[in-house]
Amino acid sequence: MTTATAVLDAHGLTKTFDGHTVLQGLDLEVGGGEFISVMGPSGSGKSTLLYNISGMDTMTAGSVAFAGQDLASLSQKQLARLRLTTMGFIFQHVYLLKNLCLLDNVVLPAYLAGLAPREQLNERAMALMRRTGVAELADRDVSEASGGQLQRIGICRALINQPTILFCDEPTGALDSAAAAEIMDILGELNTEGTTIMLVTHDAKVAARTSRVLYLIDGRIVGDRHQGRYDGTRHDQRHLELTEWLLEQGL
Repeated sequence: MTTATAVLDAHGLTKTFDGHTVLQGLDLEVGGGEFISVMGPSGSGKSTLLYNISGMDTMTAGSVAFAGQDLASLSQKQLARLRLTTMGFIFQHVYLLKNLCLLDNVVLPAYLAGLAPREQLNERAMALMRRTGVAELADRDVSEASGGQLQRIGICRALINQPTILFCDEPTGALDSAAAAEIMDILGELNTEGTTIMLVTHDAKVAARTSRVLYLIDGRIVGDRHQGRYDGTRHDQRHLELTEWLLEQGL
């Protein structure tokens, strides 16, 4: 049960690929300001869930309401606009345009949305880059930054249009433990400020930093753990408690 107004509400969400049902009539409510991690074995439907509730993929059956709109009723153009202006996406591997400097990569979604003059967009992008510690890379090429730095650039790009919700698919999966912790610190700060976050991960240490954990098996939510907001303390204990819970779910 969520304690805030629902930002996203899915009912009977079903996705079938080539006769194989990946999501099986799944129901999910995401409250405003929640920080949710989605876990489960490979092939359980974690990424498919993320893509279908965000409108990146088309559901086979069911309904998803986001910000009061039924995604199934929107055209592809309307869905693209909704994603551009109200959702942010962070992936395991950051997909940046190599012909643009890092600042321009951050600005690009806002430029495409046409929400403000370019000067204002540059100022907002630089503010985000300063916050995430990569402002000095603004004029650099994609090849001149480390994996951790590129993930920070990806976060800045995801935030440039001030999204209602961030969808993250294994955002720390390609990083070492130190860089992963830094990325989770940033996401935690954003969530504390009110950004709703839904994150797919295989890493219980990452999930221990979130306030709610969903566990999927064969396209169904078999576990839903509310573990409270992470305040930067008791991480080892939270990790241990979560690991024990995951074992109970069939990890």
